[in-house]
Amino acid sequence: MTLDQRGPTYPDLAGKVAVVTGGSRGIGAATCRALAANGVRVAVNGRDEAAIAAVVAQIRSFGGQAIGVAADVTSVDAIEHVRQRVEQELGPVDVLAAFVAGGRAGPGPIAQLTEEAWRSTIDGTLTSTFLTIKSFLPGMIERRRGAIITMASSAARLPMGAPAAYVAAKAGVIALSRHLATEVGPHGIRVNCLAPHTILTEQVQQRMPESRQREWAEQVPLRRLGTPEDVAQAALFLASESSSWLTGVTLDVAGGRIML
Repeated sequence: MTLDQRGPTYPDLAGKVAVVTGGSRGIGAATCRALAANGVRVAVNGRDEAAIAAVVAQIRSFGGQAIGVAADVTSVDAIEHVRQRVEQELGPVDVLAAFVAGGRAGPGPIAQLTEEAWRSTIDGTLTSTFLTIKSFLPGMIERRRGAIITMASSAARLPMGAPAAYVAAKAGVIALSRHLATEVGPHGIRVNCLAPHTILTEQVQQRMPESRQREWAEQVPLRRLGTPEDVAQAALFLASESSSWLTGVTLDVAGGRIML
C-alpha cells in the first residue's frame, strides 16, 4: 500500500486504470486517493485546475500514479477529450466513477423553482453521468470488462427536504444505473450506484455549524455523519472483483439512516 488508507486493500485492482469525474474534492478526491493506494492509475477530473493539481500531487507524493484532466463533463466534446487523453497517457479504462454533480437549484417549493435552475441541475448531475458513461462504454464493451460506479444520494431514496431538481436528478441516476446494468451485464460490465447520506466534506464542514452536525448525527443509527473515506471504501469494493456478483445495486452509505 503506497498511500495512507484505512480499510482493506484489493490486490486485483493493481495496474488498472480509473477515471473519477468530480475527483478534485470531497468524495471524489478520497476515491482517487483510495484507488491509487491500491495500485490503480487514476485520472482526476473536475473543473478547478488548482484543486485537481492538488489531488494529483498528493497521490504522486506517496508513490501513486495519477494525471489531472480538467473538463466540464456536461459537454460531449469535453468528455471525449478526457477519454482520449486518459487512453493515450494511462491506457484503456477499467473503472469509471461518474461522481460529478452540479446545478443551481436550491431548497424551496417546486412552484418557485425556475426552469433554469431545474435544467442546470438535471444537466449537471444526470446528463453529465449519461455523457460520461456514453463516452467510455464502447471501449468497455469491446474489451468485455469494466466496472462503472455512479453517485446518487439518500435524498433520492426517501423524502428528506432536498431540492426537487436534485432529488429528481439523483433518482434518475439510480434508474439509469439499473437499466444500464441489465443492458451491459452480458458484456461483462458491472454497474452499481452509491447513495450517501450527509457526508462531512470540506464544503459541508464549512457551511454546517457543529451544533447542526451533532443534531443530524443523532438521526443516524450509527450516531455519526459520514466521511469521504467511508464512501471511497464502498467505491473500492464495487470497483474490485470482490463485488464480482453484484450489479444493478444501489448501496446506501448512510450509517443506517436509509434501510431499504
